[in-house]
Amino acid sequence: MLDQGGACFQPRLFSLCQSCFGYPLSIFFIVVNEFCERFSYYGMRALLILYFQRFLGWNDNLGTAIYHTFVALCYLTPILGALIADSWLGKFKTIVSLSIVYTIGQVVIAVSSINDLTDFNHDGTPNNISVHVALSMIGLVLIALGTGGIKPCVSAFGGDQFEEGQEKQRNRFFSIFYLAINAGSLLSTIITPMLRVQVCGIHSKQACYPLAFGVPAALMAVSLIVFVIGSGMYKKVQPQGNIMSKVARCIGFAIKNRISHRSKKFPKREHWLDWASEKYDERLISQIKMVTRVMFLYIPLPMFWALFDQQGIIEIQPDQMQTVNAILIVIMVPIVDAVVYPLIAKCGLNFTSLKKMTVGMFLASMAFVAAAIVQVDIDKTLPVFPKGNEVQIKVLNIGNNSMTVSFPGTTVTCDQMSQTNGFMTFNVDNLSINISSTGTPVTPVTHNFESGHRHTLLVWAPSNYQVVKDGLNQKPEKGRNGIRFVNAFGESFSVTMDGEVYNNVSGHNASEYLFFSSGVKSFTINSPEISQQCEKQFKTSYLEFGSAFTYVITRKSDGCPEPKIFEDISPNTVSMALQIPQYFLLTCGEVVFSITGLEFSYSQAPSNMKSVLQAGWLLTVAVGNIIVLIVAGAGQFSEQWAEYVLFAALLLVVCIIFAIMARFYTYVNPAEIEAQFDEDDKEDDLEKSNPYAKLDFVSQTQM
Repeated sequence: MLDQGGACFQPRLFSLCQSCFGYPLSIFFIVVNEFCERFSYYGMRALLILYFQRFLGWNDNLGTAIYHTFVALCYLTPILGALIADSWLGKFKTIVSLSIVYTIGQVVIAVSSINDLTDFNHDGTPNNISVHVALSMIGLVLIALGTGGIKPCVSAFGGDQFEEGQEKQRNRFFSIFYLAINAGSLLSTIITPMLRVQVCGIHSKQACYPLAFGVPAALMAVSLIVFVIGSGMYKKVQPQGNIMSKVARCIGFAIKNRISHRSKKFPKREHWLDWASEKYDERLISQIKMVTRVMFLYIPLPMFWALFDQQGIIEIQPDQMQTVNAILIVIMVPIVDAVVYPLIAKCGLNFTSLKKMTVGMFLASMAFVAAAIVQVDIDKTLPVFPKGNEVQIKVLNIGNNSMTVSFPGTTVTCDQMSQTNGFMTFNVDNLSINISSTGTPVTPVTHNFESGHRHTLLVWAPSNYQVVKDGLNQKPEKGRNGIRFVNAFGESFSVTMDGEVYNNVSGHNASEYLFFSSGVKSFTINSPEISQQCEKQFKTSYLEFGSAFTYVITRKSDGCPEPKIFEDISPNTVSMALQIPQYFLLTCGEVVFSITGLEFSYSQAPSNMKSVLQAGWLLTVAVGNIIVLIVAGAGQFSEQWAEYVLFAALLLVVCIIFAIMARFYTYVNPAEIEAQFDEDDKEDDLEKSNPYAKLDFVSQTQM
């Protein structure tokens, strides 16, 4: 009996208190911890590019480079976390220690985004941006160390909670674990951008990055607290010394010993690691064999991840489609786990882990085939942009009189406040343009047009014009909508739309395009020349996906501003529903491949290298991302569908290679192997302590 005052005073009741539906109760804390941690990580990561560009003022190239470096670092640090866990602190202490580092990093990056931290003159702009940059980099390094360090430990620690004979529950745990990952990322990528567009600040009101970064920091603190609360329920496997050092020395000795005994007079050994048997015990050699067999199997996987991560380029429609993958995962994980796998088992098929991973690769390959088919349909609806030595020009008349503009081979007439019907394509080398109006002399347009780009010719009088390079040579990415403003009002003004600011749009000129998600947006025109009695706030038309518009701000008869809308690029016309099959295939492939990979890495690892093999699995993702960085921009295709077909073919090749390698893999039960070594060690110890014990046991058995 235990303490009479406790609820669990009998062994049976104690067992019930420690489990729920056959699962250890401790995994509840681990799953909640993972959900909060993933919410924290993906919520913070969803804001980084915008934060780099709009708060720190970095250009696209620098911001993207830092972002990808950070992501790659997050997948490289798992090796460090795994070494600390398996060799020194153990998984529990490693998770707690690095979660503290992780939380501090999230707090630091939230503090770095406080505009008023260095805005000493209260003008809305930081006076010392280097302080914000330094804090941001410190925060990101701490986050990368924290999230990467705990990544292999949490999943392996969850697997440790199950006893021998609970393989079915453990397999389902990895499904629940992966479900928590995607549920956290789904909610965070929806919520944190909504927090960012809120306006906050002490002395100046701006986009609320401190709140958007602060909520993920708070969730990371909650993650740590929840994990620590479950401490008393956890099964904690103690570390067994610097195991990786032993592994490295053993492998080195085996290679050296094999080279020195390469003569034919020395008999061959069953495995190359057996050449270490002169110096290292059989248990360690057997454990290293388990790990090296799995790591050999992982050799083709970085290429799979490099291609699989190209799914981002499939996002050819609205940015909300980014969430489709996470939503489908949340739906498909329980369906696959509770329906599909049992049905396959009832059919008598031996659907092993490696077969599941092979099927996952094949489904991902088919997703690219589906993407290519959709892309062919989309290409039929895309606008044509200038290539090579071509330029495209449209005329936008922002004046009060009709204008006639002559180009090589054609002449167009634009009434007041109107534009030509689309863009006209010309060769830049023999381009001549003349503007005229009734009763006025002809005015030639002198401008150095940039080949390969679209231009807008703003005219408001026969002798008054402005040529604006549009800056758009493709449809807006991820389904966003480009909006720019043309000032026909006269005086300079600024426009605020959905948290974004168009600063100082000068008279008879155009702003740059800024990009917005779908929906109706409000915008406010700010100018000291506008009377207080005038309406300053307006609404856009409903923005769909992938469009671009010009809003001309003109002056009404009462002196107040009035917006006029002109379409530059029409919205997408191909239905988003056509993308669902490719996302469905991609999600099914990810569910079957990724969850199985986590479980396989755990089940085939010896007890003292569980985290290390989890880190090895994550390392394949890191190497895949590095491959993407190296080859980014190389081998661009003129046709997007051809690129998808290439990815599908490469994924299929990787799938075939992996299937062949998997065919020769022999599954092991590390617990049984280690238990046999334990029995052998006990017999050896007994024989050493009593040399006659074994002989006596044998004699009595024979009698």
